[in-house]
Amino acid sequence: MAIYKYIFTKILGWKITGELPDIKKSVIIFAPHTSYWDGFYGKLFMMTTNIRYKFLSKKEFFKFPLNYFFKAYGSIPVEENKDYINQITELYRTNSELHIVLSPEGQLARTEHWRKGFYYMATRANVPIIVGYIDYKKKEVGIKGVITETSDLKNTMTTISNMYKDVNAKYPELFALDKRFS
Repeated sequence: MAIYKYIFTKILGWKITGELPDIKKSVIIFAPHTSYWDGFYGKLFMMTTNIRYKFLSKKEFFKFPLNYFFKAYGSIPVEENKDYINQITELYRTNSELHIVLSPEGQLARTEHWRKGFYYMATRANVPIIVGYIDYKKKEVGIKGVITETSDLKNTMTTISNMYKDVNAKYPELFALDKRFS
């Protein structure tokens, strides 16, 4: 754990901000997601923590030979359908400690309509949403906050949008807040 923090902060020159709360289960969202580098830095950041986590990745990435890389990376393949939220909820139920990490945008391309699957995972599993970020302009990665009250979709999404307002993507032209909630 300390070696990863040393690499991230001393060798690569990034600053880690915020603290992960001492909880056993959560949905951790990371944005902006405009580059595959986001995954690299996000993984390195997660390796500085002392929590059990899994990334959600598109099922299409799990074809030979990339399936070995993604499994080693800590990814779970998901197929976007109505049942995948129930599958993730079941993972929470059967694990005493689990943090699922994903991008709320759901893709690298610019989108003004974020995916809400993370919200439904959190509410169905009754776990908080941890708002993580990566800011290339400030060269920071960390935690913006924790949302424990998720009973209202609009309020939760508006809170999340407000947290990301001043965050700078690697490719700013590809990042947009969800226009329905910002």
